Amino acid sequence: MIQKRIWVLAILLINCVQYGHSQIEELKEWLETPENNRIPLETLGFSKQLLTKYQSDIATQLLLVDKQSLLQQSFNDQWDNRLLQINALKMPFYYQIFGDAPKDGRSLFISLHGGGGAPASVNDRQYNNQKHLYDATMKDLEGVYMALRAPTNTWDLWHQSHIDDFLNVIIQMAVIKEHVNPNKVYLLGYSAGGDGLFQLAPRMADRWAAASMMAGHPGDASALGLRNLPFAIHMGALDSAYKRNEWAKHWGKVLDSLKNNDPDGYVHDVQVHEGLGHWMKLNDAAALPWMQGFQRNSKPKKVIWVQDNRHHTSFYWLGTPEGNIADSGKIIAEYNQAKNEIEIIENYSDILKIFLDDSMLDLDKPITIKYQNATIYQGTPERSILNIYRTLSEKGDLNLAFPCLVSIKNNKTVE
Repeated sequence: MIQKRIWVLAILLINCVQYGHSQIEELKEWLETPENNRIPLETLGFSKQLLTKYQSDIATQLLLVDKQSLLQQSFNDQWDNRLLQINALKMPFYYQIFGDAPKDGRSLFISLHGGGGAPASVNDRQYNNQKHLYDATMKDLEGVYMALRAPTNTWDLWHQSHIDDFLNVIIQMAVIKEHVNPNKVYLLGYSAGGDGLFQLAPRMADRWAAASMMAGHPGDASALGLRNLPFAIHMGALDSAYKRNEWAKHWGKVLDSLKNNDPDGYVHDVQVHEGLGHWMKLNDAAALPWMQGFQRNSKPKKVIWVQDNRHHTSFYWLGTPEGNIADSGKIIAEYNQAKNEIEIIENYSDILKIFLDDSMLDLDKPITIKYQNATIYQGTPERSILNIYRTLSEKGDLNLAFPCLVSIKNNKTVE
């Protein structure tokens, strides 16, 4: 996949030189400079100059290749040693590959072990068990099955704030090293791993194609952010500890209600397995082929974003600065291609960033942005290298790189 991307990029660059795109030439020069010697991109005029769609595509590919190269410099040896480190924390991981690689890239199943607030030896056993828990199921599927070992041994070992950072690196490195398609990344977790999944699935919904929770407890998680993420729950009917079985049924009702009120969203599959307790005798393995029936939509027409206490500054095509984030803050927005229009339905933040690309709206024509039916912007947003660079830098995801940015202040004006 990467070799194909480089080949396509070479063709684009030949055309770029032929037609004299100066911003792209300046970007190439900047990228050829060693990272430590680079002048900050935002201080360079070419990074803010108007791009055509064609130039935007070239700049995105150039910046992606650079982003992946820098990431490999930091994590390639760690990946090969199956031990990632971020700051003082370390995450061992194991993976094996099943089936032949499809033309559009492999699937990635990220699997979170049980255990939790227990001695390290207990969590080690759970991690070793998770490595091969679904081998029989994966033999009939395609993909990279990866089991992670949590960096800590606390009760909330899978939804502490550092987990998001590790997952961000894992997804990007799996794309580079094992040709994973970033639109086919699936998350699953058992017991304490299920606890974590209840939290991680909605707060990182823009990274997953589907998610499945096995035998966990939701805690204070909100289902609202699952609007565009197919979500499965598997629970033993006799799993009464912490009322897990009751919570599973409750979430099933919540998801049913959300689906009824929003038929285009909230795809879900809730199965409470009769006669089974915390160990479901692998009946939960049905979740893996169910998940693989979906691919991520990285630019859904409607987004519902609810902040967790682990803050994220972007979610699909929306963003807000860290200083403007409020726990449990909710933003709802949608775009209409036929009208070339965006409607902000609900927004708590003083500054709302709307990221755009040419697959969403016609960016060569004026677009309209409304807040609760009141027009607050009409104009043609400008594509720029700087916008692409900033959105690509965070997640290294080609599908979440945007050439245009419109910032809304106080739901009234555009900055």
